[in-house]
Amino acid sequence: MSTQQQPADVDRELVDFDIVADWMDQQGLATGPIENVAPIGGGTQNVLLRFARGGEEFVLRRPPKYLRPNSNEVLRREAILLAALAQTDVPTPTLVAACPDESVMNGAVFYLMRPIEGFNPGVEMPPLHAGDAGVRHDMGLSAAKALADLGSVDYVAVGLGDYGNKPETFLERQVSRWLGELETYSRNEGYPGPDIPGIDHVADWLERNRPTNWSPGILHGDCHMSNTMFRYDGPELAAYVDWEMSTIGDPLLDLGWLLATWPDGKSALDGLAGAYAAYGGFATPQELIAHYAANSDRDLSAIEWYQVLACFKLGIVLEGTHARAFAGKAPKEVGDRLHELTLGLFERARSLAV
Repeated sequence: MSTQQQPADVDRELVDFDIVADWMDQQGLATGPIENVAPIGGGTQNVLLRFARGGEEFVLRRPPKYLRPNSNEVLRREAILLAALAQTDVPTPTLVAACPDESVMNGAVFYLMRPIEGFNPGVEMPPLHAGDAGVRHDMGLSAAKALADLGSVDYVAVGLGDYGNKPETFLERQVSRWLGELETYSRNEGYPGPDIPGIDHVADWLERNRPTNWSPGILHGDCHMSNTMFRYDGPELAAYVDWEMSTIGDPLLDLGWLLATWPDGKSALDGLAGAYAAYGGFATPQELIAHYAANSDRDLSAIEWYQVLACFKLGIVLEGTHARAFAGKAPKEVGDRLHELTLGLFERARSLAV
């Protein structure tokens, strides 16, 4: 058995590097001492640790310390998706190897990927990008093109034919699925229930105006600028990250999500884009739509519907943390801030659902 120097600031129950080293040896990966362990931030609830071994750099990703019922399955799926997308030109993290067996390390699955040479614009803006409005403008176009490329992938051909659950009825299920999710939040002790003006109107509008002519494809599921990495030397997207909500569905929801969370320099929703939103010089929503259209053969005539669905879905997702905060399962200040974002998203939805 390998004997590694466990970093003092890494909980062995969270990531045991003796176990990681032995598993890597069994996979025929780089050998030697594990060195330079450092956490990677960026807002994800999952654990990300960068380290070096045998002259190579790796990032380990595992679920959070306190596992939710589906935490391991989400990471298993994410690894499957990244392996499939490695066959394409879609910018994603490069998977090295995955351990889908939760019995190997303290009840959690994990996988290794290569570090992404880039920065998260939700967290920081390097001098080139902060100082050049043209670069910031083209960052948005690059993000939109990557979504068009993702939506153009033949998901069956890359081995994801069974990755989604009945993708042909994906849109039909969305409103009821997320209203049902909202109902479950009442299980949190102390939560008084959702106080979200306009939610019934938005739900009804979505049901009445649902597109009927679309084709399934790969969906990232959470496309905003804080889930991106960009190259240091220009506006090109290095990778979309955090594929936890990925499935086979309608790829236009990803574009709708990007538009729903797109900064305008004056809305509280700019918080969803983080540092990037503070600088201005953004591409307009119309430019994002046009650039997607130029790289896709999908019908964008109902794109406002997808924006409304994105606001509806993301607003309900964020409200979950607000509900958990009442039960002491999340910090109150975080719950309050995310509830404000939920209200902003539904306000945006109501402005479009006319």
